[in-house]
Amino acid sequence: MAAVLPIPENPDFHALAHLLSGRRVVVLAGAGVSTESGIPDYRGPESRQRLRAPIQYQEFVRSEATRARYWARSAVGWLRVADAQPNPAHLALARMEAEGVVQGVITQNVDGLHQRAGSQHVVELHGSLAWVRCINCGASVPRDEFQTRLRDLNETWAAAMDGWSRKSDVEAAPDGDAELPASASRNFRVPACERCAGVLKPDVVFFGENVPRDRLDEAWRLFAEGEVLLVVGSSLTVYSGRRFIYRAGETGIPIGIINLGSTRADDVATTKLEGRAGVLLPRLAEALLPRSP
Repeated sequence: MAAVLPIPENPDFHALAHLLSGRRVVVLAGAGVSTESGIPDYRGPESRQRLRAPIQYQEFVRSEATRARYWARSAVGWLRVADAQPNPAHLALARMEAEGVVQGVITQNVDGLHQRAGSQHVVELHGSLAWVRCINCGASVPRDEFQTRLRDLNETWAAAMDGWSRKSDVEAAPDGDAELPASASRNFRVPACERCAGVLKPDVVFFGENVPRDRLDEAWRLFAEGEVLLVVGSSLTVYSGRRFIYRAGETGIPIGIINLGSTRADDVATTKLEGRAGVLLPRLAEALLPRSP
């Protein structure tokens, strides 16, 4: 039998548990949910020292060199994303969904860890690194299949990549790639779309790119199922996530927040709990769910 986690003697914790109790909860999840699985973010407390700017959509589209640099780094970074495992935050959300407390998760993450943890109702607002899509014809292929094509087209490079992927000092990056020396992308070849010879990109929303309309509509449908919005692990800096805060304000839906650091909704939240999602969410599940006899 799993050990029962202690409920924190913290007024903010009890205020959040009270806010969620007996209500249908929709979760807006950000990068802070996945950092404890080894997936880095751009705006968490530990990432604020990172100077690397996120990849821009227009730069990726117009620059062959940018695409080569991204895919060379991604060939290394993908191995870490693919091997990442759900942490206690993901597992707690899946458990609360199974028990009917959480209606579903609107996630800004692209790593697929919510689904691996067992969550069934997940809207991947920013897409998924597990797929690669042609920006010309829309054809998509699994990322693992594309990884094989990258290696086959760059055999000499691939041998060196195996060494880089084993180095503990090769830092993972938030775009699903890795920090590599500039020489790593020199002469790197990127496969074209097999259907139309178009440009392939990860099926995720880059900075400067819009969330697809059908995906946003799906997110709004899930949002409408909730009686309270729980934000977990997001600073809400980008509009794609913050729009749900605005809608909650317009419709009178209360907002609870779990985050390590400030957010753009601190001033409108009903209650906020400061801390790591992997620590607090399992305890919140203990507080909200009936205990087995």
